This record gives sequence, structure tokens and C-alpha cells, in this order.
Amino acid sequence: MSEYLDRIVSVLQEIEKTQAEALEKAKKVVADVIARDGLLHVFGCGHSHIPALDTFYRAGGLANVSAMLDTDLMLHNGAAKSSRMEKMTGIGKEIFRRYKVEKKDALFVFSASGKNEVPCEVADSARSAGVFTVGVSSSAYFEKGGKLHKHVDLHIDCLVPYGDACISVGDSKMGGLSTAAFCFILNSIFIGGAELAVKRGVSVPVYLSGNVEGGREHNISLEEKYLGRVKHL
Repeated sequence: MSEYLDRIVSVLQEIEKTQAEALEKAKKVVADVIARDGLLHVFGCGHSHIPALDTFYRAGGLANVSAMLDTDLMLHNGAAKSSRMEKMTGIGKEIFRRYKVEKKDALFVFSASGKNEVPCEVADSARSAGVFTVGVSSSAYFEKGGKLHKHVDLHIDCLVPYGDACISVGDSKMGGLSTAAFCFILNSIFIGGAELAVKRGVSVPVYLSGNVEGGREHNISLEEKYLGRVKHL
């Protein structure tokens, strides 16, 4: 447990140290999207869809987050199938089309390896539509087929090792780092972007816990604002 904790803390600290400039740029993007009443779309395949879930419709989360959740590329409807499909061409364009992304929005794409076709196609589709795109992947794959960083307007290095797992157990390695890194990066960006928006005098839409006084009523008002715009709300 202590070794795994050390590895998680180490990668998060390294992200804070080395990715500060890119993170600041991403925060400004978020603030701009909030100011113009746009949506923050978040996409990833397999386990890389977790940051989308982590920031979507939750207490303390921005209400203008749109999680791009394609069932065929998530794990609960056939994990092995989703792993094959994320490598196929032609799927990303169709996923993007279904979410009605607008120029006033922004897109965040997550892929630890940055190697697979679907995340790159989703990013390409967004850029072709004039949507600012942020990609998060690991530089450990840059010389091993990683390419997402070439398909986005802004890249953030999640700094996880090749293969993701970090603890040696016999002949194998266990303990992936990408989920912790991804969620840390995205939440940091959204919090920072919201803070910048508040400094500009912009009202920031944030969900409360439905289990605190007034939370349910507050959230219903936000739901009414985004119903029909956020696909999975």
C-alpha cells in the first residue's frame, strides 16, 4: 500500500511541476467556455472514460460538463469488444456527430497510450468543427505509436509509465496510475477554470450534493438549464 501511494503521489506531483503551463492554458479555456455558456465535453475509451464519469453530474462538479459515453467503447457492455473497437477507424466521427458539439464548447480527450484510432478521430472531428481540443496522454508512448498529442490543440502529459502499472508482483506489474492522473488533471483544470470565471464576474454552474439542505432544488434548476443540451443528463 505504501509503495503504491508513493507512486501515485509522485506522478501527481510531477504533473503539477512539469505540466503547469499547459494546465494554466486549459484552465483559461474552461473559463472562456463557462463565460460563453458552452459545454465541456469529455471523452475516452475503456478505462479512459472514467474522468468523464468523475466530472459529470456530481456534487461539486460543473453542470456544463457533457460526458461522451458510448456504450460500445465502455467496459460494461463487453470489455474485450471495446478494446478491439477503440482501434477501428470510422467510429470516432460518428460518436462526435451524435453529441452536437458547438464552436463555443471545448473537448477533452483522454487516452493513456494515445495510440488508438477512436480518440484521435474524435479529436480530429472537433478540430475540423472549430472546437478547441485538449488531449491527455503519456509521453512514455510517443516513440511507441502514441499519437493523440498530434491531433489536439493542447496536450497535457499524464506522465504514467509505459504499460500504466507500476508495482512489480512476481513477473507482472499491477497498480495502474492513469485513472488517478487523469482525474487529478481534469478536476484541477475545471476547478481552476471556474475560479478564473468567478474572478471575471461570471456565474459558475456547480452542482451541490443532493443530500444537503437545498441541494435537490438547486440541482433541479441546473438540470432544467442543460436538459436537451447535455446528452446524458
